[in-house]
Amino acid sequence: MNRQSTNTVVLVSPDHFGFNPETAQTNPFMHTPQSLHKNTQEIRDSAVKEFKNVVAVLKKHDVRVLILPNRKDVVTPDAVFPNNWFSHHSEGQVVVYPMLTANRRLERQKDALVTLLTHANIPVSEVIDLTSDEENGLVLEATGSMVLDRVNKVAFAMASSRTNEVEFKKWCTLMGYEGVYIITPKYHRQEVYHTNLLMSIGTSFAVVCLEVIEDDQVRRQVKDLIEELGKEYIEISLDQVYNFCGNILEVQSTSGEKKIVMSEGARDAFTKEQLDRLAKHGEIVSIAIPTIEEVGGGGVRCMIAEVFANNNERR
Repeated sequence: MNRQSTNTVVLVSPDHFGFNPETAQTNPFMHTPQSLHKNTQEIRDSAVKEFKNVVAVLKKHDVRVLILPNRKDVVTPDAVFPNNWFSHHSEGQVVVYPMLTANRRLERQKDALVTLLTHANIPVSEVIDLTSDEENGLVLEATGSMVLDRVNKVAFAMASSRTNEVEFKKWCTLMGYEGVYIITPKYHRQEVYHTNLLMSIGTSFAVVCLEVIEDDQVRRQVKDLIEELGKEYIEISLDQVYNFCGNILEVQSTSGEKKIVMSEGARDAFTKEQLDRLAKHGEIVSIAIPTIEEVGGGGVRCMIAEVFANNNERR
C-alpha cells in the first residue's frame, strides 16, 4: 500500500554551500552573500549550523534521519537539496533525474545512495536512471519539479525550465501516475522554477498557490481535483510563496504521528487561520534556516528526500 509520508528521510550536509551562479539564472529566490553583507565562509558556516539544527529537530521529533556524505572530489554548492536528484518510492524504486545545470548534476551519487539505503534496510528493488535524457534537453528535477499524491498516484507539475512536459509524461508512464501538467504565463515562469515552492500535498491537506495560473478554468480544475482527492484545500499567496509557505512537507514519527515541517520564515508568513487549519493535519514543526533559504533559494522541503522502509517499520 502506498503511503503519503514516511518516518525516514535522507539529508546531505552543505559542506560546499554557497551562492550558485548557474542556478541563479532561473531562481529568483536566491540572494548573493554581498547582498546579505556576509562573506563566503560566513555563509557556509551558517548553513552548516542550520543543517545540524534541522537534523537535531527532526530527530527530536522521532523522525529517522539518514545522512549521505557530500562528495569530496567536486564542489557542489546546492548539495543540501537532494530531493532534486532522486526520489524513492514505497515499492522500492529509486529514480535518478535529469537536471538543468552542470554543477547540480555533480550532486548525484547513485551508488552511494543505494549503499546507504541498503545498509539502513530501505528496499531498493530497481534503479531507474533518467539522466541520459539531459542529452536531449529534457529536464525533470525530481520532487522539486513534481508534487506527488502518493496514495492516489497523481503527480502535479508546473511548467518551467527545470520541468519539461515530455520528461514529466515519461515519468508518469513509468511510475503509473496520472499527470497534471500546468502551464503558467511567462511572467511567472521563474517564480515557478520548482513546483514544490507553490504546492505541498499531505495525507489529508494540500497547500497551493493558484495565483501563478492565469487561466481561470485551469485554476478551478486544479482546486476541484485536489478536493476530489480528499484533501483540505489551503490557498497561499505569491507573497507567501516567497516566504517558503509552499515549501513544507508532511513526515511521520516512528510511532506514526504526523508532522508538518516548515521553516520559521514560512511559519511566520502563514496567517493564524492557515496555521490552525494545518495543525489539524499534523504537529507543526518549524526550523530556522534563513541562510539556506536566502542564499540557496530553497526551503526545508528541498532539504528532505523521503525514503520508505518496509511497512514504514518503527525504529
